[in-house]
Amino acid sequence: MHLSLFLWLLVVPALAPQPVNTDVRDEIRNRLQVARATGQLTAAGTTLRARVALPNHYEAHGFEPAWVVDGVPTEPLAKLMGAIGSAVLHGLDPTDYHMDRLRALHAGMSPRSPVRDQADLDLLATDAFLVLGSHLLHGRVHPESFEPEWMANRRNRPMEPVLAEALRSGDVAGALENLAPVQPRYATLKRALASLRALEANGPWIPIPSGPKMEIGSRGERVAQLKERLRALGDLTVHVQGSDSLLFDTGLQEAVIRFQERHGLDADGVVGPATLSALNMTPEQRIQQIVVNMERWRWLPDDLGEEHIEVNIPGFVVHVVERGRVMREHRAIVGRVVRQTPSFTGQMSYLVLAPYWHVPPTIASQDKFPQIKNDPGAVAAQNMKLFSVATNAVVDPASVDFSSMTGREFNQQYRLRQEPGPQNALGRVKFMYPNRHNVYLHDTPSRELFSRSSRGFSSGCIRIDNPLDLAEYLLRDNPAWQRERIDRVATGTTETSIRLSRVLPVHMLYWTAWADQDGTIQFRDDIYKRDARVAAALSADAPGV
Repeated sequence: MHLSLFLWLLVVPALAPQPVNTDVRDEIRNRLQVARATGQLTAAGTTLRARVALPNHYEAHGFEPAWVVDGVPTEPLAKLMGAIGSAVLHGLDPTDYHMDRLRALHAGMSPRSPVRDQADLDLLATDAFLVLGSHLLHGRVHPESFEPEWMANRRNRPMEPVLAEALRSGDVAGALENLAPVQPRYATLKRALASLRALEANGPWIPIPSGPKMEIGSRGERVAQLKERLRALGDLTVHVQGSDSLLFDTGLQEAVIRFQERHGLDADGVVGPATLSALNMTPEQRIQQIVVNMERWRWLPDDLGEEHIEVNIPGFVVHVVERGRVMREHRAIVGRVVRQTPSFTGQMSYLVLAPYWHVPPTIASQDKFPQIKNDPGAVAAQNMKLFSVATNAVVDPASVDFSSMTGREFNQQYRLRQEPGPQNALGRVKFMYPNRHNVYLHDTPSRELFSRSSRGFSSGCIRIDNPLDLAEYLLRDNPAWQRERIDRVATGTTETSIRLSRVLPVHMLYWTAWADQDGTIQFRDDIYKRDARVAAALSADAPGV
């Protein structure tokens, strides 16, 4: 080495390292400016989905990196990656939140890493937090895509302050977890999901072979398989030392009944085709049910109402809930497949005793009009009256020529009203929460249908058993309406409306998997085939937020 160069190296101080974060900040600013112009925001070849919240966050904080300092990943980033891994506990997929790219960039990150890589890691982490937080807060998919009639006040809050506070406190995982639904029933489903995944990991689910029904006294290998299946599912918990594993005994019968009750089957303690089919549902299939229903929880508001009514459509049940406790339970009949009961939230403000039934247009044109066209006497036979739409006057059906009329023309000219009485389709009482679907809770003269385990028979409204008991309960703080008066007016011929002292939220819900008040996990058939559509959307590319 030349002597003068050697001496220069001795006396010139080492150049101070450039502040890497300044360069990263400029890189982030430039990326966001380009994105604003092009509408495309990417990092490490990945499209970022928090299209509004992410730029807002960086602009509010001077484009400072949030997760990388001088090329060194921060502790909050490690916590974020742990939270992303834990997304599976909520039925969400960590790959939706850049998990693979974050791991790769994190593993190779150092103070010598290129500014572009540092910006990529920071942008990906911010996007992951915002998107995961949004999915925990109000769902990964939009309910309106699958429930066109969905009407509920979904949970919402701006994500930028949540992110800023998480970075300030360092509690990134806690900030995300606090965005998930707060209801205990969601937490119970979360635990059930973990249990089913552990069951799935134990090995393949071998179907119990078909064969004769199994009941008290049955014996054989299929009985032994049945016992093992019910032990695995938690319905058979007692093991008697020295008991005959091949014998269908009373302990097994009780376990079968427990299984049937929580799957909406006829609880007769006999394993026939329907029970066997439910027993052979794999953990993977049940996992999908729980994942779909956890997503439905994320579509709901945090506050369902201190006192409210829940209608579980696939469960064929109505619950009155106060402060988280089920106070009343009523069996329900819901809409048949061709006239499905919609999911929405309404506000019950009054009830009607001895109601008129104003026949909805669809039922009038498709059901009643063909009967009247064939026999105009069907109007009087069903205790109905025919009204002119133009004059609102009662019309004698015998005076109308229905022969060339269509159902649409019938609705344009006439409307039908059924009078109060034993034949009335609404029975003795209806519970009103005005909504654009004209769907309500009401009584029914067809009470024999409540004995069925599957009860999809209505034209969309909810028929309930023991409806006057519900009326009495809802009017319990109104001394003018004691039970004797309720019964008398309800069986009369004069329609009477009674306003409730408070407005009750009514949630029309579609649960195929849920947790009872005591923590028991219930499963039901997907009567309207809605689960598969939600599951497919959860597996597709996540939308932007």
